[in-house]
Amino acid sequence: MKALINKYKSVIKFIITFILVYVALSVCYKFYLDFSKDSKYYPDYVTNLVARQSKDLIDLMGYKAEVLPHPDEPSMKLIINNKYLARITEGCNSVSVIILFVSFIIAFSGKPKTTFMYILAGSVLIYSVNLIRIVFFSISLYHYPWRKDILHTVIFPAIIYGMVFLLWIVWVNRFSNMIRNNE
Repeated sequence: MKALINKYKSVIKFIITFILVYVALSVCYKFYLDFSKDSKYYPDYVTNLVARQSKDLIDLMGYKAEVLPHPDEPSMKLIINNKYLARITEGCNSVSVIILFVSFIIAFSGKPKTTFMYILAGSVLIYSVNLIRIVFFSISLYHYPWRKDILHTVIFPAIIYGMVFLLWIVWVNRFSNMIRNNE
């Protein structure tokens, strides 16, 4: 048993670190969401910010967009040219995806400064691509409402998770200490 543990020490360390960081960040995020329940920014600050920034980007593309608090659930209604198209919920704000990304990067840590900078750059990239994804999803829904299911369940999740996967691959191959330690 000891030989197996020694043989797979780096894998075990990765799994334990990933789980601990993921759980810790998820618990912090849950506290943030609970704390945000009655805040000025409905349903929470980040979701509200994503909704407002999405609206601004849609306006820049020549549409008239507006976001309004949803009266029946914790989300923001996204309206383009007076047509209600989508809800922006907490799950649309990219925080959960960033938590997943950060957990993996920390579990496959590199030099502290490099790790911090990669986490920062990757998080900004994920947030930005998520905004663009919401904008294109909303405009696509405006023009092709019958494509809602494939857009929402296949294409747009593939964009965000595909990008995270590529960021992980770059991290592991270029910056991670685990690769250097095993060479």
